[in-house]
Amino acid sequence: MNLTHPFHDADGDTLREECGVFGAINATDASAATALGLHALQHRGQEAVGITSFDGTEFYSRRGLGHVADNFSGQDAIAELPGTMAAGHVRYSTTGGAGLRNVQPLYADLAGGGFAVAHNGNISNAGTLREDLVRRGSIFQSTSDTEVIIHLVATSRYPTITDRLVDALRLLEGAYALIVMTPVGMIACRDPLGIRPLVMGRIGDATVFASESVAFDVMGAELVREVEPGELIKVDFDGNVDSLHPFGTHSPRPCIFEHVYFSRPDSIFAGRSVYEARKAIGAQLAVESPCEADLVVPVPDSGVPAAIGYAQQSGLPFELGIIRSHYVGRTFIQPSDGARHAGVKRKHNANRALVAGKRIVLIDDSIVRGTTSLSIVEMMRDAGATEVHFRVASPPTAHSCFYGVDTPERSKLLAARMDLEPMRQFIKADSLAFVSIDGLYRAVGDKPRNAACPQFCDACFTGDYPTSLTDLAKRDDAQGQLSLPVGKVA
Repeated sequence: MNLTHPFHDADGDTLREECGVFGAINATDASAATALGLHALQHRGQEAVGITSFDGTEFYSRRGLGHVADNFSGQDAIAELPGTMAAGHVRYSTTGGAGLRNVQPLYADLAGGGFAVAHNGNISNAGTLREDLVRRGSIFQSTSDTEVIIHLVATSRYPTITDRLVDALRLLEGAYALIVMTPVGMIACRDPLGIRPLVMGRIGDATVFASESVAFDVMGAELVREVEPGELIKVDFDGNVDSLHPFGTHSPRPCIFEHVYFSRPDSIFAGRSVYEARKAIGAQLAVESPCEADLVVPVPDSGVPAAIGYAQQSGLPFELGIIRSHYVGRTFIQPSDGARHAGVKRKHNANRALVAGKRIVLIDDSIVRGTTSLSIVEMMRDAGATEVHFRVASPPTAHSCFYGVDTPERSKLLAARMDLEPMRQFIKADSLAFVSIDGLYRAVGDKPRNAACPQFCDACFTGDYPTSLTDLAKRDDAQGQLSLPVGKVA
């Protein structure tokens, strides 16, 4: 099941969220707490969900396709997962594809006992590592890049599980936020650049970890702090918490799209309220790209905070010119453009009495392929809007992500194929503008982008990838071409 952006259609015209992870140790009802936390992280992945628990002797796992509520709403499901330690995962398929065999947490019996891992991110050299492991005799049970981590730990010759995990992580490139369970406790860790998010909290005697702070709010847990880039936090069953930094010091590069779209607005990311950051992005967009218009209209729901900021900065009225139905399921794959457009209108409808005869500023978080933006503009015109001006609360998405976000290949990204004016013509807007990269940085961190050492991972906007991309380079070499550069359409 793939429920992502409200306007997601058969063309995949959106950036799909990465996965979400949650873990609890020394909790009376660890699996129940984990299910509750995963429910708050449901927006990060709706294809499948899994929980693994440990009762001091045995590991137990339950996995299923669909939403958390589809699989863990009853007491019977929770009763199958006893113990004071549990970890869970909501996912969509980045590497490996769909199917129960790829649903996390992944579990294996290693020489030192059981080992379970929940992973948010993407290992950009997983294919290369996997080929080497298979040559050395490893037998894989899934097609997930996460299983590579398990085999690297299993084949490491270091004596302790912590040292073996560090040994494995040193071989990885890309992005990862991991929650690991072993017979002696839980380990939470984040890649050296901190590309993917991970936070730590407490509730009573329990220590909890999650992809976002909002997962703590639903259970009354206190947000303690972020897991630092490159940090490993070990928690044992006596409640001892140890912090390790085995990878040296690196300049952090957290994913800036967490501020733009991925995180829930009520989360805290990189020390800042996501809601406030999105309002600030909208205000910055109004400063950079003002517009003579009558109304500011968000594309619900992801465009709402930025539209509020744009309206407050510009002095234009904020209005709900598009009404979203919250009772419509997934947009089924439709074979024709007309049917797809009808699918969009089943979820969203123009507030005709409000927009008719008005000049509209539409605010959305991003433009990917552009087909959704075209449908929205046409919807406004059909409702009688006299002018439709499109403003985007992120820079043009011109590059693919290889760190755990499912983006189309670069040749299918509108901003990779077209400059601004052809993009405007494609979506049929009266004007089109994106927030600048420096403006985005100011909005989320108060400082412009440091080109020599960017404060965030912004590769989807700039093409400045902070790590090597070994598997991509090997694929391009095999094809005899380099896929990253794409020419512009005049």
